[in-house]
Amino acid sequence: MSTQLQITEHGRIRELQLARPPVNALDGTLCRALIAALDAAVADGADAVVLSGAPGIFSAGLDVPFLLSLGEDRHALRAAWGSFFGAARALAGLRIPVVAAITGHSPAGGCVLSLCCDYRVMARSNDPEKPYAIGMNETQVGLAVPDGAQQLMRRVVGRHRAERLLVAGRMVPAEEALRLGLVDELAALDDVVPRALIWVQELLRLPRAPMLQTRALARADLVQALDPEHLHLDRFVDGWYEPDTQAGLHALLAKLGKR
Repeated sequence: MSTQLQITEHGRIRELQLARPPVNALDGTLCRALIAALDAAVADGADAVVLSGAPGIFSAGLDVPFLLSLGEDRHALRAAWGSFFGAARALAGLRIPVVAAITGHSPAGGCVLSLCCDYRVMARSNDPEKPYAIGMNETQVGLAVPDGAQQLMRRVVGRHRAERLLVAGRMVPAEEALRLGLVDELAALDDVVPRALIWVQELLRLPRAPMLQTRALARADLVQALDPEHLHLDRFVDGWYEPDTQAGLHALLAKLGKR
């Protein structure tokens, strides 16, 4: 198993912790490791999965410096995005329940992964002036949000609210995210994983086959949203090289380099 994922067993519930410092940026290696770990959890007979991050950060989304390093290699860029959406599909289509333990900020790809889970428990920041936030902020750096990813947002907050959030690329503070339904529960940082476990343990007390069958039907639209035909990755890759997009991405890279 990849060192970028840490595995903890909580009885028959398996926790997969993203462990790629400093911000759990998602590259192909981590995405493929996550897919393999989800497959292994099912194969090993786990009853459910909890997906967690590091204190203060769930995942900062895709690894932009790595993507920019690919230059004009469109094939490699498409493969990188494909591996990310492959991880999202693996979460969405998992045959057992999966809970997001959102241990801090969750922008862009981190938000997408969380929306592929059955339930989302998000951390409250210890500093009310600096709340943790979640959202798809792609337009802030010049990226369009693929339709499939937009459908994930619409599914939980409604079409009108999703339009406002997605077009503005707005990051939503935790308390507001709870009000909007973007997350299901808030907890102190140290309680995020325990609360995620409590929720899924209660779910697992239900008769197993009817629960899983109903769950599969209820989540069919989620799986369909991430079908490649709804992602239009070739169009997305073309947009990557637009001047506005490249300017926004390099500005982000310069900002990251100053930290």
